[in-house]
Amino acid sequence: MKTAIVIPALNPESSIVYLVEQLQRIRDSVIIIVDDGSSYSYKDLFRKLEYTYDCVVYRHKENLGKGEALKTGIRAARNMYPEISGIVTADADGQHLYEDIYLVSEAIQINPDSLVLGVRDFSSKDVPFKSYWGNRITSLVFRLSTKISCPDTQTGLRGIPAQLIDFCLSIPGSRYEYEMNMLTAAAKSGIPLLMLPIATVYINKNSASHFHPFKDSARIYFPFLKFGISSFLSAAADLSIFTLLTRSLFSRTTQGILAATITARCLSGVFNFGLNKKWCFKSRGDSFAQVSKYFILFCTQMLLSWAVVTLLSGLPLNLTLIKMIVDSMLFILSYFVQGKLIFREKPAETGNKSRMA
Repeated sequence: MKTAIVIPALNPESSIVYLVEQLQRIRDSVIIIVDDGSSYSYKDLFRKLEYTYDCVVYRHKENLGKGEALKTGIRAARNMYPEISGIVTADADGQHLYEDIYLVSEAIQINPDSLVLGVRDFSSKDVPFKSYWGNRITSLVFRLSTKISCPDTQTGLRGIPAQLIDFCLSIPGSRYEYEMNMLTAAAKSGIPLLMLPIATVYINKNSASHFHPFKDSARIYFPFLKFGISSFLSAAADLSIFTLLTRSLFSRTTQGILAATITARCLSGVFNFGLNKKWCFKSRGDSFAQVSKYFILFCTQMLLSWAVVTLLSGLPLNLTLIKMIVDSMLFILSYFVQGKLIFREKPAETGNKSRMA
């Protein structure tokens, strides 16, 4: 069955022609190139790819971002070749060798239920600083949120089997965050990740890359920061109410701290649940079941907060400061419980496994 190779391109180097020549050796494949708003001076290069090398070329009138370019190519492959076996996405900057693209193309034939990733080795001294640390940080964030180890979360070489095409098109994101969103969504949906070691290639220290370290990193990490923002806002409300109550209505006795803790946590908990469900995790699951689980977590966390704060209240420290430290520790526990047990979508039938070939 036919395989589509999708290459998003923004002002690509002329070396893309050599890559296309190599890719044409892959039997039963079609090459789809998406011009994501390149400058007018690149018009002849894209025409050459289209008419001389028989590539399917789609053009965005303006730069919409790598995520949108990938979606355009994936959507075109699905619509043009309904019997397609899968899609391989590759970058246009020369980082992906023909041999590795072919390896991923073959892998999706054998593993029709898995998202295939070509992962690079970042232990070499030739890896650019921003690439090394960018992948280290995103890999850590990905592992903390999914409990799955992926050494190259930013890889652009991916294999998408036919049965996962619609799933990938449903994932939000228009720029570099789209690829991270794809991995996270796949992991949380129980889709296996098949990781294949590939060559680590950086030409001129990756100068051809259009990745902006600060702006694009913010987009990648923002989904993970939302939980922190939600928790911060809820904690601020909880702390403000707790402080007000202990200073005006209740004393520093065990009963007073308990009453202030319960009242403050109930009010901030309602706010936190709604924010996490609608904004952080964007969960469409059964609200009644989620409320029940959240209530159990809510009570457990509240009682732990009260017990530990009471235990430490004899220390010569401000009571509010003690509560801030205790609740910060409980924050980490709450993140994993909510992401894994409360707002997690129903796993796919393929199971939740990650494999390294």
